Amino acid sequence: MKLVRYLSLFCKRLLISILIWFFAAVLAALLRYDGIVVSEKYFEVLIAGVVSGVIWNIFNLFFTSQVKYQGRIDTDEVILLTFTISATTLVMLSLRIIVGIPSLPRSVPILSGLIALVLQFSIRLLQNQLQKSDIFNRSKGDPTLIYGAGILGYHLSEQMLLKSDVYKPIGFLDDDTKKHKIKSFGLKIFGGLDKLEEVVQTQKVKYLVVAISQVSSEILIDLEYRCQKLQVSLKIIPDPFKLLMKNQELLNITNISEEDLLGRRSVRPDESEISKFLQGKKILITGAGGSIGSEIARQVIRFSPQNVYFLDRNETALLQLELDLFGTGLFTNPGFILADIRDHSTIDLIIKNIKPDIIFHSAALKHLIMLERYPDEAYKTNVLGTKNLLESSLKNNVTCFVNISTDKAADPTSQLGKTKLLTERMIAGLSDMGGKYISVRFGNVVGSNGSFLSTFRYQISNDQPILITHPDITRYFMTIGEAVHLVLQSLLVGKNGQTLILDMGEPVSINQVALRMIKASGKKIAIKYSGLRAGEKLHEQLIGGAEKIEKGPHKDIVHTRVIPLKDGEI
Repeated sequence: MKLVRYLSLFCKRLLISILIWFFAAVLAALLRYDGIVVSEKYFEVLIAGVVSGVIWNIFNLFFTSQVKYQGRIDTDEVILLTFTISATTLVMLSLRIIVGIPSLPRSVPILSGLIALVLQFSIRLLQNQLQKSDIFNRSKGDPTLIYGAGILGYHLSEQMLLKSDVYKPIGFLDDDTKKHKIKSFGLKIFGGLDKLEEVVQTQKVKYLVVAISQVSSEILIDLEYRCQKLQVSLKIIPDPFKLLMKNQELLNITNISEEDLLGRRSVRPDESEISKFLQGKKILITGAGGSIGSEIARQVIRFSPQNVYFLDRNETALLQLELDLFGTGLFTNPGFILADIRDHSTIDLIIKNIKPDIIFHSAALKHLIMLERYPDEAYKTNVLGTKNLLESSLKNNVTCFVNISTDKAADPTSQLGKTKLLTERMIAGLSDMGGKYISVRFGNVVGSNGSFLSTFRYQISNDQPILITHPDITRYFMTIGEAVHLVLQSLLVGKNGQTLILDMGEPVSINQVALRMIKASGKKIAIKYSGLRAGEKLHEQLIGGAEKIEKGPHKDIVHTRVIPLKDGEI
């Protein structure tokens, strides 16, 4: 995407350069021929303009990357423009003398260079006046500093100037010293992050917006701490994943999120094959009101399925989902189904009536400690509920079934892990059946219901100590959007009966996250350790010790087959 933007910007500059030099060549030829250019010379004038424009753009590319069409005139720019235009004029004059191209009098390249120089300075002066107009100096909005003077920062400043009444950009910070002479829309780069405090005080900054797509969590923690001391509101642009998957605009900047504190991953959406697969299908989502189920709903409805059905036993969660998806809470859409997967006859009737092509099964009980206390409840929902769905799906010829599992199913020590492994084994037992029935295993998703980060935020804001089970405990994390995208990819690459395991990156130290959040708050918050609870592991694993892993066509997904479980063995 970044390459496309660079190419687009380069082509735009090239076109403007050619137009300027072509106009200069026309004027030069008219001056040389006393206002009348014979038709035989029209093509030569065109060649002179195009070649001059290309050569001048090449000089800019290699020597003067600081020259931008939206910058104010200063001494450096005068020198750079004069140098590049003079060099272009010399090259064109040399081509005329040595090669005879273009076939025009020698005075034409010289006159063209002089005229091009005048035109360039005229354009700069005009832009300078525009930047002083209401378009570029809006009275509305609070002074906003942008961290990141790259392509994203450039486009963000443009959107702020043209569309926002909240943010008034006053300049940039960027740690790349090569950019420090660049100006975008007349906005200067004040320096690197070491200049933050100075710029905030002198420019009365109210907002600092981070416009770097892969900024590290360490930088964000540091900025959050410094901005709190300066009483500046810290914002961040949406990451590229959200921009693509949720149709957001770059201007939809937000507060620092839990995902940002853990560090952003580089999963890039590839929707073409998913779109083809889901288009025109009837889809049923169980647990549709939950964190994973609702994100599956948000993503699949974008691909023009024939129908989507949202099943959950929590009516409040279904109401919220309808508000999120359709902006109404009237339940006029018959696709919202209130039912419990434990109820075999009801589930059988629902699947018989709607006959879905694909079922995404995300309904489950998942709170580890609660399920340790009530293992029968875990069994009834996670195992028997899944069994009900599988039996009805097979009876009604459901083509694809995706069972959402968890990393706790790998060598399980908890009731949650044991019941989810049983669901994977049931799926594996169907490998000789028709269709595509698979399980997808991944770790914790950031921002889900009951996320530990939300608990930490609450404890910090209320000056309470943070409670962690063990100082060395680690967990795998991924954003909900990225996890669900890979779930959809698994539907394409998985084979019947397989368990597909998502690449979750490196495990995250819970203790380190707590320390970062405490530092960012500027408070003195204690951390207390309670010890591991029943069923908990110190370090989660995605792959069981006896499981054999195969690589597949997708780099972020590996495949395994757990020991099959036949119907009578449950």
